[in-house]
Amino acid sequence: MLDVAQVFAWARMFAGYARTESILAAAEETFDPAKPCAICCAVCKAREAASQHAPAVPSPGRDKIVLIFESAAPFVAESAQRAWPEVPSTRAVLRDADIPVPPPKAVAA
Repeated sequence: MLDVAQVFAWARMFAGYARTESILAAAEETFDPAKPCAICCAVCKAREAASQHAPAVPSPGRDKIVLIFESAAPFVAESAQRAWPEVPSTRAVLRDADIPVPPPKAVAA
């Protein structure tokens, strides 16, 4: 979450600097460590607080934690050949009889 806040701060700083300076100068100003914004300072303080409360990492060569995992079941792929379902015909019924000339008129009800 702190990374998202840092990217937001950089984007905001870059947009502000880009209004008055060139793109290159805006990028240099944005990533200049001597000029952090308020959000950058807050993210830095939050990272320091998180690192102080982080669990201690065991030094190499000391007690090792051995984790035992079950082996994963082998992956078996099914056959790719499948029968397509039968699709009913959507065609109109063919007409064998001749069309009456003139066509019948609709009866007014």
